[in-house]
Amino acid sequence: APSCRKESVASGLASPASRSQTHTCPLRQSAASMAEEAKKLAAYAAVDNHVQNNQVVGVGSGSTIVYAVDRLAERVRQEKLNIVCVPTSFQARQLILQHGLTLSDLDRHPELDVAIDGADEVDVDLTLIKGGGGCLTQEKIVAGCAKHFVVIADYRKDSKTLGQQWKKGVSIEVIPMAYVPISRMIAKRFGGEANLRMAVSKAGPVVTDNSNFILDWKFERAENWKEVNTAIKMIPGVVETGLFVGMAERAYFGMEDGTVQVRDPPVN
Repeated sequence: APSCRKESVASGLASPASRSQTHTCPLRQSAASMAEEAKKLAAYAAVDNHVQNNQVVGVGSGSTIVYAVDRLAERVRQEKLNIVCVPTSFQARQLILQHGLTLSDLDRHPELDVAIDGADEVDVDLTLIKGGGGCLTQEKIVAGCAKHFVVIADYRKDSKTLGQQWKKGVSIEVIPMAYVPISRMIAKRFGGEANLRMAVSKAGPVVTDNSNFILDWKFERAENWKEVNTAIKMIPGVVETGLFVGMAERAYFGMEDGTVQVRDPPVN
């Protein structure tokens, strides 16, 4: 079966325990390893195409970024590159330090040459939903400071319209005291429901790196995302939304067949 073949291709990414069991070929495992391989392909392509010597690079957050930092560190070692990295989260900061890369911040480097980040979903216009990992505010700040903002993702994140694949909604970072009125206001104005994101291994809500809460707005239909983003941002107590509109200039999708698809925004 094709899934068995794909498993053997990507099994280098699996743990020794799972590698020894590849003969059973469980579909879920092969699908997961195929997605990991796709993330790696997209990350490597973006780093190879967009990172050059003497650059300041914004490093995004999430599972796909792990591969981008792997490749960045590899290139820095092999090509003796002079690269400075600005993280979008505590996770990104740890990755940069673990790989021995040069860590900086927006105080010292307020203008970045390129920022590379993942996405929860990407539509045909390169509008993104981000924030599944809770780092949306820093991610948007870093992306906004970069001359070029590039997105890396696997085939599961590629959609015609937002909400087609990603069912968890749009993340909205909010000041804790305002989460109830904000969630009511969003539901009243735009439909759907905005729920407080609860933590998994901690009692109570998820708390962001900025000590705020996150609402996940499960919208009912495709919207004019530029207008909706602006309207939500204007609600008092909203810090940032996970809608990235008109920011990404290129997306790299690792595909199931081992290729990488590149998408640029449509020319208006």
